[in-house]
Amino acid sequence: MRGPQRPDPFPDGDPPLELTTFVGRSAELAELTAALGRARLVTVTGVGGVGKSRLAARVAAGWESGSGRVELAPVRDPQFVEYAVTEALGLTDHTARTPRETLLEHFAGRPALLVLDGFEHLVEACAGLTADLLRRLPRLRVLAVGRRPLGLAGERLLPLAPLGEDEAVELFTDRAREQGLELSDGPEVRELCRRLEGIPLALELAAGRLRALSPAQLLQRLDDRFRLLATGSGARSVPGGPPARHQTLRTAIGWSHELCTPAERLLWARLSVFAQTFDLEAAEYVCSGDGLPAEDVLDVLSELLAQSVVTREETPAGPRYRMLDTVRAYGAEWLEGIGDAGRLRRRHRDWYLGLATSCELDWFSPRQGEVAARVEAELPNLRAAIECCLAEPEGTHLGQYLAGSLWFCWVGCGRLAEGRRWLTCCLELDSGYEQSRLKALWVLGYVAILQGDTVPALAALQECREQAERTADPAAVAYAEHRTGCLALVTDDMARAETLLRSALCRYQEIGELNSNVLMGQVELAMTRAFQGDLPEAVRLCEDVRQVCEDHGERWARSYAQYVLAYAAWQDGDQGRARELLADCLRNVHAFHDLLGSVLSMELLALVTVAQGDAAEAAVLQGAAGRIWPSVGLPLFGSAYFNAPHERCEALARQALGDARYEECVREGSRLDRAEAVARALGHRGVRPLDALPAPRGPVPQEGGEGGLGVGSGEGGQAADRTSGSARGGAAGGRDNRSGHGRGATRRGH
Repeated sequence: MRGPQRPDPFPDGDPPLELTTFVGRSAELAELTAALGRARLVTVTGVGGVGKSRLAARVAAGWESGSGRVELAPVRDPQFVEYAVTEALGLTDHTARTPRETLLEHFAGRPALLVLDGFEHLVEACAGLTADLLRRLPRLRVLAVGRRPLGLAGERLLPLAPLGEDEAVELFTDRAREQGLELSDGPEVRELCRRLEGIPLALELAAGRLRALSPAQLLQRLDDRFRLLATGSGARSVPGGPPARHQTLRTAIGWSHELCTPAERLLWARLSVFAQTFDLEAAEYVCSGDGLPAEDVLDVLSELLAQSVVTREETPAGPRYRMLDTVRAYGAEWLEGIGDAGRLRRRHRDWYLGLATSCELDWFSPRQGEVAARVEAELPNLRAAIECCLAEPEGTHLGQYLAGSLWFCWVGCGRLAEGRRWLTCCLELDSGYEQSRLKALWVLGYVAILQGDTVPALAALQECREQAERTADPAAVAYAEHRTGCLALVTDDMARAETLLRSALCRYQEIGELNSNVLMGQVELAMTRAFQGDLPEAVRLCEDVRQVCEDHGERWARSYAQYVLAYAAWQDGDQGRARELLADCLRNVHAFHDLLGSVLSMELLALVTVAQGDAAEAAVLQGAAGRIWPSVGLPLFGSAYFNAPHERCEALARQALGDARYEECVREGSRLDRAEAVARALGHRGVRPLDALPAPRGPVPQEGGEGGLGVGSGEGGQAADRTSGSARGGAAGGRDNRSGHGRGATRRGH
């Protein structure tokens, strides 16, 4: 039921799959659907645990023009609301544009439903964003889900009441059946559902106890809890919603909490420090100790799963666990009450500092794809860890280190805007630790280069180099010099770029530095040689990079070397080999969400395609690339070197097709979204996921001669160049420098 031109406007923000049956709510489903047909902003309100999110997801899943869901509960800083929305919708943008500008462009002229779930702690920021989007995007509708309204003009409210008695009984018995238990619709079951007032979360928690207690026993214990409250134990009300039902929900959660063993209550409270989902390894480290041995965490977690306190879900990063927000909030209150919240937040921070460090090292390994999936899953927790670092003066240097260590996430996985925001926040504070600050500076410079923001990039790199020289930090000097060379490359100063890159590569060799960034520096050097007419050396440098990548199982930097070699193959007239190399490059960079690599590969594929005689398809690919460039930056970097191949392709296509037909094909390509464009460029209906890509098995034999890749062929060059601003440093030099960065070189974590 989606539009013909946009079959999937929300590739990464679709409503989650339902893991359990959806019970009842037929009237509410119809009412919400009708409300969205009449109003552009509808807000579903109600107490925690009443089923707001599930109802909204059900309606959104059937929305004919496509829908996307944004989970806002893990977001703490209002400034990051817009980043959370763009990320949830899978919108990758490498430019210095604000996330709001990206959203406005994405939704322009397109009918869609945007679901904002769990906004009540971010009302002002969400209201401002929603009002602006609705005012400027007439075909957009917003479904907000929270415990209170947004308070905007034209907002249609749909208060969600608890389930009726029959539906509550149906839900309770259904959840019992999922555990292999058959319950009759008896008086104890009905009384239990009445006492829990039909609140789905309360019913789920009660059903989770049926392995150990009968409905009559559950009812007796619940009655005891209500009597305790009635005599003045003082359950605190939660703002927003009917106080009586809040008390019922808190009673049900508190009652479930009391039925837990001491170890289960302790783990429940400690798990509340996780921002969203978490894995077993993190839970064992963060939550163990002081009464809960690490070896017992799995068994205790299994009990919480059985009781519906925790849920499990399968993700590309493996099995992960989550707590519903209301359940997590109860655990967080309990953790604060026992005075252990600060210690647990620091343990959480330390775990994710260690995770970022190990992922940074593993990025240069066969586990690169696993690292990308892991960081994707852990982003909410990594953000929480950075916030924890910045909340205490003594933790500032840890925040700088963490934001800098995640360079591969900001650059290689398409999160430049968010990375720049965190790096800027960290560098506004004085840490007193030069090494952490220097790392954050060169990474900030790198990110700014890739966004096309050259003045701030140069300022950050100059500050980094000057301080590094004063403190005698050779690694930071090398990185600053490398990134300054990258800046010269993207601004067409080839002679200066070559001088700086060669110097940086020598410095890396002297200190034994080897990683993806170092190899990218060598690819960038190859670009300078190619742009200056020395294609043989450019090929030699990239073959060397590719061999090192084969040795280490690295695929990201390897993709850019493949790109340059494809350009050389095109120059030599071997179009089949050029297409083979570009297809491999495009699959990898697209899987990593690397927009720059994707659009450069597509541009070069257009050139290869017209050389193979299909001018119409070449024009379609140029149109598709033209749609992607605004999310990357200035098309072809505003570089004469990079623009020459594009112009050559266009001239050949126009000559073959005529102007009218050429423009028609370009328009056809411009209607393709990124996933469709990549699939078309690769010549099949879909792109294999990252995990399905085969590991490199060895160098592809070089066919043909080393044809010239001069200024006129400049496209190949800069592909790598701009990428180079990527990892941690620059390259190591040519094959003659191989001894300095071969298998025996040391990996450093500056």
